[in-house]
Amino acid sequence: MAEQVSDFLVKRLAAWGIKRIYGFPGDGINGIMGALQRAGDLLKFVQVRHEEMAAFMACAHSKFTGEVGVCMATSGPGAIHLLNGLYDAKMDHQSVVAIVGQSARAALGGDYQQEVDLISLYKDVANQYVHMCCDPKQMRHLVDRAVRIAKVERTVTCIIIPNDVQELDAEEPPRAHNTIHSGIGFPSPRIVPKAGDLQRAADVLNSGKKVAMLVGAGALGATDEVMEVADLLGCCVAKALLGKAVLPDDLPYVTGSIGLLGTKPSWTMMTDCDTLLMVGSNFPYSEFLPKEGKARGVQIDIDGRLLSIRYPMEVNLMGDSAETLRELLPLLRRKEDRSWREMLEKEIEEWWKVMHARAMSSADPINPQRMFSELSPKLPDNCIISSDSGSSANWYARDIKIRRGMMASLSGNLATMCPGVPYAIAAKFCYPDRVAIALVGDGAMQMLGNNGMITIAKYWKEWSDPRLVILVLNNRDLNQVTWEQRAMAGNPKYEASQDIPDFPFARYAELLGLRGIFVNKPEQIANAWDEAFASDRPCIVEAYTDPNVPTLPPHISFDEAVAYSRALIKGDPEEIGIISQTFKQAMDAVLPHKN
Repeated sequence: MAEQVSDFLVKRLAAWGIKRIYGFPGDGINGIMGALQRAGDLLKFVQVRHEEMAAFMACAHSKFTGEVGVCMATSGPGAIHLLNGLYDAKMDHQSVVAIVGQSARAALGGDYQQEVDLISLYKDVANQYVHMCCDPKQMRHLVDRAVRIAKVERTVTCIIIPNDVQELDAEEPPRAHNTIHSGIGFPSPRIVPKAGDLQRAADVLNSGKKVAMLVGAGALGATDEVMEVADLLGCCVAKALLGKAVLPDDLPYVTGSIGLLGTKPSWTMMTDCDTLLMVGSNFPYSEFLPKEGKARGVQIDIDGRLLSIRYPMEVNLMGDSAETLRELLPLLRRKEDRSWREMLEKEIEEWWKVMHARAMSSADPINPQRMFSELSPKLPDNCIISSDSGSSANWYARDIKIRRGMMASLSGNLATMCPGVPYAIAAKFCYPDRVAIALVGDGAMQMLGNNGMITIAKYWKEWSDPRLVILVLNNRDLNQVTWEQRAMAGNPKYEASQDIPDFPFARYAELLGLRGIFVNKPEQIANAWDEAFASDRPCIVEAYTDPNVPTLPPHISFDEAVAYSRALIKGDPEEIGIISQTFKQAMDAVLPHKN
């Protein structure tokens, strides 16, 4: 049998170092499925329950390994389903290649079944490279360019393959006019700014008396360099959510997260600093950065398009974070006056006491913050943590203390629901010997996470360490949006949109042959985590939590206070509970040792 176009596709992907494809079958990609079967162990196909999960898993693959993630879907509806996960990858600057089927070439333009204009559909999410294979001789350069561009640009690319083309005989391009002869390989360049720009940046940082540092996902490979710079400048360091694993939280000068889900020390540091050093971050909320003109700024980013778009920086350095900081270090002078850092370190120490007090406050029946607070010290070394969007992201941001060697991520700029479980599954395929933990709300779990449990049940016995633990906050409420309705729109909870059905997540896990642990009393929490991490199989920890515990921002604006009061005046159905819990949280900030 002659090699088909689909066989060439599979072999070419493997030649690029691709190890697995996350996807779901369909007749629009039957030719590729046949090629994967013929290829044996050359490439592993991971079958998901929904194409959206395949794209999330490809994104997580890129986040946790630095490699190109690949997902695949059939034509029409399958290709459409990929989009949300692909936008997650695009907006968090991850390298993902989407391979999608298409109707046969002869049918295109004829309103054929499942015919969708995929080039137009994908032109935004894969704007750097989306092309359809119309001739077998194209396949070589389509694969090479899609993988290379995804890697170089840290973005999403797409190859569309009509189903009839997949089963044509493979052809190498002839040595002739109008042909493309591409090759494999991508060297990692050393990208650093010019010496003069580095000196200008050092002059700004050396002159600052109160330097603040903000790091993001672009600094994940620069932990040592960030620590050295922070020591020389006598500054503290805040972390954007995607940069949570840049520095361990047991360092006394780490202020924690920043923004709506951030900490009071991060707010204080940004409010009072006179100099800002931003490294590898595209943090979106300018209101949580210094007021324009109050602080001088230096920014380091490998993507020049992201320089000076959140704060007008005095010096912009385009380069790799670790390499640029290494070049900058010899130019920095150690600040002998450490009073700025010492003041912030005291506030950080007090903040952790406040967080503990808030977590231990009583609730009906369980304070969700306590689930995270008691989890944090029990996290296994080198574990990989994912969080979903929603209220779970608040507690993940504030209460989970990252230790060195851990990895952690969530949907950053898209902030979509549902990646928590597929991120954790992808982590287990990438690192089967490490413990993966997903922190998820019941809304996201019902929307897509329950389907992910079926995928876990299918594959978990392949993993050398079977432990994958999913925390589900079962509060029967789309909690983050409920609080946003109150604090941002000034409206009471709208029960028709916010109440969701109760679902027995722990019993569902048992039904699938996995472990389920149900928690509805505070005194059960510690033992639940011990049992989960001692389990011989993946596990759901279902916590019956109180939806009325507020996710207070680090700073409450006048407008937010007015909106919240307006929601109560209008008559919120949970008025008594939210007033009680808000008072407790506020008192814990004032008297964390008393309440």
